[in-house]
This record gives sequence, C-alpha cells and structure tokens, in this order.
Amino acid sequence: MHELVITQNLLDTVLAEAKKVEAKEVTGVHLIVGELSGVASDCVELYFDMLKKDTVAGGATIDFTAVTAELRCRDCHTEFHPGDEVIWVCPSCSGYS
Repeated sequence: MHELVITQNLLDTVLAEAKKVEAKEVTGVHLIVGELSGVASDCVELYFDMLKKDTVAGGATIDFTAVTAELRCRDCHTEFHPGDEVIWVCPSCSGYS
C-alpha cells in the first residue's frame, strides 16, 4: 500500500514542477526504480492513472527504468550484485556487506 503514498508524492512533485514552468500539459513521467526499492511498478502505474485525472497530467503516461543493485564489500571493496540472497556475502572474501 506504500505505493499509493509514493505515487501521490510523485504526482505532487510533477504538478508543482509543471506549475513552476506554467506547463499546460504533462505528457509523460519517467521514473527510475532501484531493484531494492520494494516499489511495485504496476501498482504505481495503477495509482498514477487514478490520481492524475482532472490535472494537467491527465493524459500523461508513466514509464519505468529498473536499475540493478550493486553492492561493495566493506572488507575487500569487491563490487557485486546481491542476487536473490537474503544475506549478502561477498563472493571474493565471504565478508558481509
């Protein structure tokens, strides 16, 4: 359910920026979402479509770019992708990130 709050804040920001530049219409929103954010893009899209009605963003589309997570070991500084593991262990030195 936190996607509703996220989407409302997103739309508030979009509308504030549109007002600043006196935009008559917002045609699209591009959102970059990190892999570990926990944000469900399909929920954000659903809420965005619901909340944008009767605003300058009424006809806007929203699209997403997913960004994969990259971790760095605190011990050996190796960078690695966490994968689906719950506990992130460095593949080089077995240190915990």
